[in-house]
Amino acid sequence: MTELASGSGAGQQRGDQPATPPNGRPRVAVVFGGTSSEHGVSCLTAAGVLSAIDRDRYDVVGIGITPSGRWVLVEPQVLDQLGVVDGRLPQLTEEALDAVLLRAETGTSVARRESAELSAIGHLDVAFSLLHGPFGEDGTIQGLFEMMGTRYVGAGVLASAVGMDKHFMKMVLAASGLPVGAFTVIRPQDWVRDRVACLDAANSLHYPLYVKPARGGSSMGITRVEDVSKLEAAVEYAQGFDPKVIVEAGFTDAREVECGVLESLDGGPPDTSEVAEIRVHTESGFYDFEAKYLPEEQVDLDVPADIEPEIAAEVQDLARRTFEAIGCEGLARVDVFVTHDNRVVVNEINTMPGFTEHSMFPRMWAHSGLPYPQLVDRLIQLALRRPVGLR
Repeated sequence: MTELASGSGAGQQRGDQPATPPNGRPRVAVVFGGTSSEHGVSCLTAAGVLSAIDRDRYDVVGIGITPSGRWVLVEPQVLDQLGVVDGRLPQLTEEALDAVLLRAETGTSVARRESAELSAIGHLDVAFSLLHGPFGEDGTIQGLFEMMGTRYVGAGVLASAVGMDKHFMKMVLAASGLPVGAFTVIRPQDWVRDRVACLDAANSLHYPLYVKPARGGSSMGITRVEDVSKLEAAVEYAQGFDPKVIVEAGFTDAREVECGVLESLDGGPPDTSEVAEIRVHTESGFYDFEAKYLPEEQVDLDVPADIEPEIAAEVQDLARRTFEAIGCEGLARVDVFVTHDNRVVVNEINTMPGFTEHSMFPRMWAHSGLPYPQLVDRLIQLALRRPVGLR
């Protein structure tokens, strides 16, 4: 929820001025939850980040977005209790007080609302958005922060939107000369007008096919399709998560490899992490939602990956180029396939990867010499240095 401060005027911080915390400790708002199907994953991520933030260096405010879309204040002790219970992901309730962002001449303030009364919490220096999926990772909340004059962690509006939409992401990467696999897109109007043509286009790709929500994450709504008889059902299943669907050609005997990317603190090229590999032994045969987040599943996460040094170097180079191709800032995880003949093909970029201490992104950086608390601190410092406005 956002409100304009009465009489705040149209002033804005100068773009070249760093954030100036009034009490010497920057105030960081950890924003999490959200209205997407990845609400529970975001709650897990927030719990991990909150446990890693140095409270001697930063004042922290927890702001949750409930499944209905309310912005609420969440106490740290509530976050500490968020976890997987009996195979179920956590979810915010509607009981907390409203959190309100106020646009002021010097940026953004945050307040709590009870009935019609507002009580100030104070100036907000950085928003650390840990939202996954639509309405959080797709440029929408980033646009809100831009309009509110709020410095924030991670990719900007365009990079977030491109990174979220697998269709346009692949188009941008291909136009930048990066290797991507064959795919076709099924838009909702195309499915209604000519379903047969949509199925024919998908069926012309090399099997197995992976049918995905075009703007989804955490591997929700994805089906591996071995033959045409299951294709239509897979499309309709993916449409339950996103009306726009992407169908990707699979790679036989390919290895799924990941690399973390971080924006440089000194303005130089982005830094890349150790390369990691995912080896899945689940029934689905790919790194689906259950394999990622439910601990009973059989998945090996190898950090570093057991691959030849020259292949690892190529993966890191492609990860860096992918980060720069979409104009990313802050952080990203780039997923690639290494084929049986050692070709490296970019699968996708994730501008807000899973961020619990045990997620692949922090694990890759820990093996690269940047432990979880220092990783969180670096992202906050990058955000504090970022100018507001156009850049």
